[in-house]
Amino acid sequence: MAKAFRNTRKGITGELERAERDLVRRLFDDVIGMLEPADRADEDPLAALVGLDATASKPEDSALLRLLPDGVKNNDDESLEFRRFTERSLREDKVAALRAGSLLLEQNPLQLTPEQAQLLGRAINDVRLVLADRLDIETDEDAQALHEIDDWSQAEDLQTYLALVYNFLTWLQESLMQSLLAGLRHPGSRA
Repeated sequence: MAKAFRNTRKGITGELERAERDLVRRLFDDVIGMLEPADRADEDPLAALVGLDATASKPEDSALLRLLPDGVKNNDDESLEFRRFTERSLREDKVAALRAGSLLLEQNPLQLTPEQAQLLGRAINDVRLVLADRLDIETDEDAQALHEIDDWSQAEDLQTYLALVYNFLTWLQESLMQSLLAGLRHPGSRA
């Protein structure tokens, strides 16, 4: 069973069972698959190098839209223009954090620097955004109702299973962020 992260002399330390690490890595891979754009043979290599994407468009998948939201509210034209200049680099940053998070999960116990903990936190957050979309979490009340689902033996349908995974990732991320904050508040007092 996973043990919460804590701030120690060796860094931010936590433990996950092999099955838990494998699950989180698979989730990271799924989100990477959503974020990686299809290769286009006609793409201008210079535009790609500087991060421009003339063919960028608003994602149809609502989960992908949560990961890559519109940059300008209530103005589709400006939002699309902003997306063309920023989406490629945003996708690349998210994929890099997810891949780094996956590599970090190969060690057990996890001993992370603050920078590594931030990368792992970003990766977990992106998975949570996708799960929140798939679970139709729109309000704090929706999230609270899901947090009451905590018995793995009752996971008989996909929604219940996803809610349990979402709750696990929420706990994991909260533990990680609390450890990071503890290090900021009391940098010299590590357990």
